[in-house]
Formats: sequence, structure tokens, C-alpha cells
Amino acid sequence: MKSPHFRRLWLANIATVIGAQLTVVAVPAQIYDITGSSGMVGVAGLFGLVPLVIFGLWGGALADHFDRQKLLEITTLGIIITSALFWVQAAMDLRNVWLLLTIFSVQQAFFAVNQPARTAILPQIVPLSQLPAANALNMTVMSAGAIAGPLVGGALIPVLGYSALYLIDTITLFATLYAVYKLPSLPAPGRATTTPGLRSVLEGLQYLGMHHIVMVSFIVDLIAMIFGMPRAVFPEVAHTVFGGNPEGGIEFALLYAGMPIGAVLGGVLGGWISRVRRYGLAVLVAISAWGAAMVAAGIAFEFAPQARVIMLVAAVTALAVGGASDMSSAAFRQSILLGETNDHVRGRLQGVFIVVVAGGPRIADFLHGGASEFIGPAATTWGGGVLVLIGMAACAVVFPQFRRFTVGDGDADREGEADRSGE
Repeated sequence: MKSPHFRRLWLANIATVIGAQLTVVAVPAQIYDITGSSGMVGVAGLFGLVPLVIFGLWGGALADHFDRQKLLEITTLGIIITSALFWVQAAMDLRNVWLLLTIFSVQQAFFAVNQPARTAILPQIVPLSQLPAANALNMTVMSAGAIAGPLVGGALIPVLGYSALYLIDTITLFATLYAVYKLPSLPAPGRATTTPGLRSVLEGLQYLGMHHIVMVSFIVDLIAMIFGMPRAVFPEVAHTVFGGNPEGGIEFALLYAGMPIGAVLGGVLGGWISRVRRYGLAVLVAISAWGAAMVAAGIAFEFAPQARVIMLVAAVTALAVGGASDMSSAAFRQSILLGETNDHVRGRLQGVFIVVVAGGPRIADFLHGGASEFIGPAATTWGGGVLVLIGMAACAVVFPQFRRFTVGDGDADREGEADRSGE
């Protein structure tokens, strides 16, 4: 990659992503360790969801109005401070779940403002012809970090404790802060004419409402994540189903790493994706495969007491299949988003995208954690997968235009919008 700014950000990300994944693993593990409740692990999803929705939408508006380099600088510093607070509360052994959840909520607010700007700067620092390669490199690092982080973090929690993982995350974040600091000024091209408040956010949502294909791509992903993401029950499953350490351990690490392993394999073996033209149908099929994989994982949880090792392998394999399916779905949905929208709302729609992609799993955490308290983690997992399959069948019937959508269908509409914007 010839762009020095992208190369610096990407190299910094290698360390930062692994550190961030250590925290992703440590927070639910620490909550479960303190409370012994999947329901409380699920509450973390609610604490993450509210700031994610509010600041994700507002962050997209900010990215369309202010200098994106300054936004990244401020929000990266905020993420570092909150990561340091995670370390302090763990090092002091406060064991206060509400303090932990509050820090998590504040960090999610900084993350929600950071991500739309981070995505929106790519066309400003990378030549258009290299955007696909840049996106692929970013996804590879994210996926690899999502494997290494849980495997290393889950295994090290019983050895080093939570504070060490939070400290590593805090230190590695300085690499990204340096890379962001070295960026040039990046004012939003075609800067939004309205102030970055409610009106600007509503303009982005209004644009989305007029582009049904993009909107349905968000809807189906919400169905997949809300009903089919069982990660809130992983600490309980690792401890009570597979007999692992309540503070973490290899069972916990493998469950968290299963989906990212599949995502990486799906990316490596994903050459077939570029040959697919019917993006809408491909998304529906990929999410249906995700739902089926969650059904299989739930069944493995049910039969674990009879054969723990075999069922752990089966569960991780099912989660990996789900991860590969989700990677395929994400590739098609991101292509729909980038191909069917205009530059002047890119930041705001990326804000909506962040809310959907990160907010869906937060809702899932809350729902799955609560459901597990009543019906157990196994039924929660396979039942959620069944609901995903039903949801995709319903969407195929209710949104036939999405099911039939083929790449290039929206070209004429975008050309018309370009003509009107130039009037």
C-alpha cells in the first residue's frame, strides 16, 4: 500500500486490535466473575447500546462537518483514558460491577464517534483504485486480532488477572494515537451545510429511508445479530457446561475465538464473492447459514454433559461456520452500502452502519443474557438461531426487491441524484 498515512494506521492497528480484543474478553469475564450471572453480562449490552446509538448517529454527523483528523485524535485519547480506568478498577480489586459498566458505557460513546470518521477518511488517504485492498487489509487485521485476543486473553486471565489485560490494551492504544496525530488535516469533503445536530442526523436517516435496498440490508443484519449472537452466554457455557474456570480459561477462549476463526477463513477463501452478482439473495443465504450454525452450536451445548471435549469441538466448529457466513454477509452488505450511497452523506450513513453492526450484538447481549436466566444457555442459543432462519424467510417474502437485487441496479438512481445535486 503506497499511502504512508494508511500504512502507519494499519501497522498501529495490528497492536491496537489485539489489545482491544483483550478488553472485549476481559469485561464480560470480569462481570461474570463478580456476579455469576449471564443476565448481568447481558446488561453490559444495554450499557453499550445507548451511547452507541446516540453517539454513533451524532458521530456520523460530526464526521460530515468537522476535521476528521481532529475527531480521531480526541476520540482515540478518550478511548485510552477509559481503558486506563478499566485497569485502575481491576488493579484496585474494587469488584464493583456498576463502576465497570459505567466505564464501558463511556468508552462506547468515544468508540461510536471514532468509527464513522475512521471509515470516512479512507477515500481521503487512499487512492480510489486501492480502496478494496485497504478494506481487505483492515478486515484481515480485525479478524486476526479477534482470534488472537480471545485465545491469549481467555487463557491468561486466570494467570495474570484482569488488570494486566487492561494495561496491555491501554499501552497499545498509544500506537494508534501516534498514527492519528501524524495524519494531515482531513476536512470533510462537500462539508454538510447544516450544523452537526439533530437536523443533520435526520437528513442522513431521511436519505436512508429513500434507499430501500440499503435500509433492508441493515434490517436483515439486525435480525441476524439480535436473535443469533449468543456471546453473552459464553462465560456461563464455558464454566457450567464445559467445566472451565469461572475466571476464564481455554474453554472460554475457544468459544470467543470460534467466530473470528471462521471470519478469517471465510475471508481467505472468499474469492468466490467477487463472482456473485445477486447481492440481496447472497445476504439472505449467508445470514440463513449463520442462523443454522447457531442452532448447531446450541445443540452442542445441550449434549455437552455426555461428551464435553467432542461437543466443545463441535460448538467451536459451528461458531466458526457462523463467522464465515457473517463475513460473507458483511462483504455483500458493505458493498451495497458503498455502491448505493453518495459521498455527502457517507459519514452519517457510516454512523448508522456502526449503530447497526455494533448495536445489534449489544441488544443480543441483553436479550440472550436475560433469556439464559430462564431457559438456559443452550436453548437460548439454538432458539435464537431458529428465529434467525424464520426472520430470513420472512424478509425474502416481504422484501422481494431486496431478494432480487443485483449489483448495478442502483446506478441510474445515483446518476439522477448526482444530476440533481449539481443543479
